[in-house]
Amino acid sequence: MPPASRVFQSLFLLLFGAVSTSAVFAQGVPQKSDHGGTQSRTAGPAEVFQQAQMELQDDQLKRAEASFLRVIRMDPGSAAAFADLGVVYMREKRWDSALRVLKHAQQLDPKASGIRLNIGLAYFRQTHYSDAIPAFESVVMDSPDSTQARHLLGLCYFFTQKYAQTVIVLQPLEAAESNDLTFLYVLAIAAWKAKQPEIEQRAMARLVTVGSNSAELHLLVGKAHLNREEYDEAINELQLAAQTAPQLPFLHFNLGRAYLKKRDFDHARAEFLTDSQIEPDVAYNYDQLGVIEFEQKNFKQADEDFQHALRLDPRLASSRYYLARIYKDEGENARALSQANVAARLAPQSTSVHYLRGRILLALGRKQQADTEMKKVHNISRAELKRDQQTLEDKVADPELVQSSQP
Repeated sequence: MPPASRVFQSLFLLLFGAVSTSAVFAQGVPQKSDHGGTQSRTAGPAEVFQQAQMELQDDQLKRAEASFLRVIRMDPGSAAAFADLGVVYMREKRWDSALRVLKHAQQLDPKASGIRLNIGLAYFRQTHYSDAIPAFESVVMDSPDSTQARHLLGLCYFFTQKYAQTVIVLQPLEAAESNDLTFLYVLAIAAWKAKQPEIEQRAMARLVTVGSNSAELHLLVGKAHLNREEYDEAINELQLAAQTAPQLPFLHFNLGRAYLKKRDFDHARAEFLTDSQIEPDVAYNYDQLGVIEFEQKNFKQADEDFQHALRLDPRLASSRYYLARIYKDEGENARALSQANVAARLAPQSTSVHYLRGRILLALGRKQQADTEMKKVHNISRAELKRDQQTLEDKVADPELVQSSQP
């Protein structure tokens, strides 16, 4: 995938840079080591730890892993070794391993905020925003001036639709981040959702001033119109962006979303296909292409698109949900249940998923389990259920804010 536009570069660096906690623990460690050579058999844990740090710094991840494990064998109580081993695993995207060693490091040194920050990052990178919130909250509580933790916490609140909390946690950064277009966009949208017009208008006014008629500005203003369900205005802004920067990442994705909301399937399909050519490794385009084919009852093509999306990102609850619907309608209830089970794990609060899963279980003759699922949505009105389904589909609304980069 080509590099992200400069609008998002500062946010990516902020969000995804795993913090090495070594400096906190390494006081007294010798500054020299046999970097690039083999450690002496008599080297102590401090010397091995120092070399492991240098290997991590040079991105020699396999060597760093081996060295940190060696330190741990010599000193099982080394919180620093476990913490930096977690950073190694984060860079390798071995999330379960990263969380395991980071949580052990936290047990060894509960006061180390850098460890908790990386625990939050490991969850954040997997889009497990609710799980990340406690870690970031604890860092902000201990270090209110931590810009990174506060910004990440604000985004977690934003992605979990806790808009009032988003405003509360981000507003102290407003002056420092007054030139960051993406920050201003998030703050403005959260304030609008939280019905705080003064903050919204101030953030939007600053966004327009800083953006200075750039393509990035038109992209973000277009996205703001999308959030307001002002689809014609969104299309106008996004087309202005396309005039000067047609290769801007996620520009055509958002145009596709606007056309899809208007049920202009032909234009929407063309925009998602264009964005998929610019960013072939982004799953969201194929997820939305699948939605288009599903709406037009082209279920075979929809199945292929959703499967393509899941090959790129198996965590897309939307693709799992739609596949379950396709298979149920085709009478393949066992396959449908398999997809619905995964969707329920990925989106445990979605009443739409539980409702669909209950219908599938009932079709399979598993009435008791179906009743358990239906109890979860028994008091949900049809209108509320429809809104919940829309929420599930809109979880891809801001992929550029969470698109991963190497930590």
